Amino acid sequence: MSIQVDHVTKKFGTFTVLNDVNLHVQSGELIALLGPSGCGKTTLLRILAGLERPDQGRIVLHGREVTDHRITERQVGFVFQHYALFRHMTVADNVAFGLTVKPRAQRPSAARIQEKVRELLTLVQLQAMADRYPNQLSGGQRQRVALARTLAVEPKLLLLDEPFGALDAKVRKELRRWLRRLHDELHITGILVTHDQEEALEVADRVVVMHQGNIEQIGTPDEVYEKPANPFVYRFLGDVNMFHGRVFEEQTVPEGFEGTSVELTSTVAEHEVTFVRPHDLELNRSRTNDDQFEATVRYVLTAGSRVRVELKVQDSEETIEVELTKERYRELDLREGEIVFVHPRHRQVFKVPQT
Repeated sequence: MSIQVDHVTKKFGTFTVLNDVNLHVQSGELIALLGPSGCGKTTLLRILAGLERPDQGRIVLHGREVTDHRITERQVGFVFQHYALFRHMTVADNVAFGLTVKPRAQRPSAARIQEKVRELLTLVQLQAMADRYPNQLSGGQRQRVALARTLAVEPKLLLLDEPFGALDAKVRKELRRWLRRLHDELHITGILVTHDQEEALEVADRVVVMHQGNIEQIGTPDEVYEKPANPFVYRFLGDVNMFHGRVFEEQTVPEGFEGTSVELTSTVAEHEVTFVRPHDLELNRSRTNDDQFEATVRYVLTAGSRVRVELKVQDSEETIEVELTKERYRELDLREGEIVFVHPRHRQVFKVPQT
């Protein structure tokens, strides 16, 4: 099912939640709506489901306008963050519920419902849990039951509102990989709402980055991460160091700002801000070129697959973060309090409004 969102605006009182939003989703795509709390992503999801109505604009599903249609007329399935399973029903009965409440003329036979439940529990890898109750399952298992129950009615569009938000980090990682594999098998058009950048980049075919009711950028995970459209997208997608400054008589003059202020070369133009990811900063024990600055090793965190080094910029109270491979860290043999020279291998510069 393809989706067309045309010039959708939604207000709650005087507050604009969605501001003239346009979005096209191809049939079979899995899209992530990504952004901070309050950016409008859940409201957009509820409008797609028919749970909210836009003040302006229209929603078109597979070539048919459904702006004024109820959720029961849209063939959508909605998976919530908190499972919403029936506690007094077994897993099998929960999955079957949507089928058993269909009008008699549309309701499958009891035998077909049982067969469908078995198929879905096998699909979500819970076939051995059919007779258990929700309180006998883990959080991850309950979320898979909720998804199976949604799939039972064969929706054309699958809407997921922070489906893994209530789970711990390890279970979230397992489930999002499982969701990606499941989507590849079923090819249902899906919209995933999340504020977890890693989740969106790992699961989605395309990522829609939202902020204050607007879409800031749409692209593949590689596109939005490697080529962010503006400073907000750059800051929101992963860790970043920010360098502010203005050129005065061919010298960079540091200014007060949110982040780290250091002297770079005159490649940093007036009223521009330079962003550098921690893994794009190179450390050396001696100066190797002019595009470097001095810093002192303040703290080293070696746990994990990569080493994170916190540096204090020379003659400043500002700090930056550098990410190194284990091999490079061992080569440098860094110690707290030592002086190092920092070089940005890759940077991205954005113009900022003149103040």
